[in-house]
Amino acid sequence: MSKRITTNDFFMTLLNGVAIGSVVVLIPSAFLSELVKALLPYFPALEPLLHATLLSNSLMGVVIGIVVGYKFNFTPVEYISIGLATQFASGAVIFQDSQIILQGTGDILSMMFTSAIGAGLIFLIRDKVKTFSLLVIPVLEIGIVSMIGYLALPHILKITSLVGLLTEKLLTMQPLLVAIALCVLFAFLILSPITTVGLALAISLSGVGSGAANLGITAAAIGYSLMGWQVNNTGVNLAIMLGSPKIAMPVIARNVKTFIPILSTSIVLGVLASIFNIVGTPMSAGFGISGFIGPLNHINLTDGGYSLYNIVVTIGVFIIAPFALTLLFKYLFTQVIPIVSEEDYKIDIET
Repeated sequence: MSKRITTNDFFMTLLNGVAIGSVVVLIPSAFLSELVKALLPYFPALEPLLHATLLSNSLMGVVIGIVVGYKFNFTPVEYISIGLATQFASGAVIFQDSQIILQGTGDILSMMFTSAIGAGLIFLIRDKVKTFSLLVIPVLEIGIVSMIGYLALPHILKITSLVGLLTEKLLTMQPLLVAIALCVLFAFLILSPITTVGLALAISLSGVGSGAANLGITAAAIGYSLMGWQVNNTGVNLAIMLGSPKIAMPVIARNVKTFIPILSTSIVLGVLASIFNIVGTPMSAGFGISGFIGPLNHINLTDGGYSLYNIVVTIGVFIIAPFALTLLFKYLFTQVIPIVSEEDYKIDIET
């Protein structure tokens, strides 16, 4: 990368790094956690595997920092230093009774802010320190950048709190409108640095509200996967669909019109959430179909449990409807009313 970089290039590179880093740490949990939990009563020896997925989630900060630095073509000393600073400021590290505790994933917005400061500092000083970079860069990243991120964390968390207040206001509307609004809102939020799981837990989102939120995330996951199916490789498409749609953050940042087909799907899925009483818990609301957490929680909470009717409804609403609606709106908005193209959904990622 050249020494001079435009603001737009800086932001898009940062967003790409955050998207890739967040998805890499979430993929193991998405594919393994629910399976391991189901098998754990019969195979207790699998418990360390569950712990490994939890550790992966909690190290999101260091991974995002490293990937951001890597995307800027920084040296190992530089991008590892950013990773360390970002992890400390992530909110996932708690110091209690002389112990270091990792809790949750942390706040992605804080990670994005801290890694941006870290990258900016390196651009500012790298030509000045040169051969002393091994001594200077780690010290400055930990001594300055991590402290800035740590002090900013409480203020950054207020952004999530404000979104939470908005979401709580939505819950006062008529039930059908609530389901539609939450479905659309969470479809958008999963494509932003806002942590949807943390938001759902913060406002104790449950019942149909949780189910609608899950369907919104599902709309984004299946939507961005199928919309860019021809221009992205299969691994990326499956990572969006089954892992996390956050990998598509650069796409919506580059062209907000790419959200229109997903918005349309979300509105219909919100209606279906209300009609079929799709429910969930605060813990499940931010996952969608990742790890099949949304569908499984709905079945577990519904009267009749794993009855044929509940299974058919769940498959219909969480899988068949999003696929069918996405293909419908893909045809509508790329062929009939051509406001987007498949190229708009291209994700540049090294796999």
